[in-house]
Amino acid sequence: MTEKQTLKLYEKTGALMRGHFRLTSGLHSDVYLQSALVLQHPEHAAALGAALADPFRAAGATTVLAPAIGGILVAHEVAKALGARALFTERENDAMALRRGFTLSAGECCLVVEDVITTGGSTREVVACAEKAGGVVVGVGSLIDRSGGAVRFPMKRVALATIQAKTWEPEECPLCSAGGQAVKPGSRV
Repeated sequence: MTEKQTLKLYEKTGALMRGHFRLTSGLHSDVYLQSALVLQHPEHAAALGAALADPFRAAGATTVLAPAIGGILVAHEVAKALGARALFTERENDAMALRRGFTLSAGECCLVVEDVITTGGSTREVVACAEKAGGVVVGVGSLIDRSGGAVRFPMKRVALATIQAKTWEPEECPLCSAGGQAVKPGSRV
């Protein structure tokens, strides 16, 4: 799946929105990606997961991890394509943690995936969680990189599509200055 095909799928399903939004990071933006709208279609989720898995086939990952809730379906589909297991992290005391009986073995090769990376904060938390649990992170993948390629990781990193979306600190947001009210369409308020 090419970058153009990925973005077209997001647009077709209404997952690529334009307006005035408050992102999970706290930043404001005129673009919002609601991956759940594309991932609700199993055929799209499978195609995106397989495409994201392809560049990591030789990495040896036996486990795919993602932050809940947005990354759960991505991890599942990537893991299915790789023949690996899928786990997700959840916030516990303001930190990402493996819960629900999930564990990693010492040295277990892990791939960390996400639906959308903006600042890389959640992804970094999952990487740290995996490493703390004994895993070795062999790569980071996302369906969309909305940082324009600015976010870096010390391991292989792949995104199916990269967009250059404008973001602002709330106090510097021109949409707010013009009287607009940012909305938060995501899963966390």
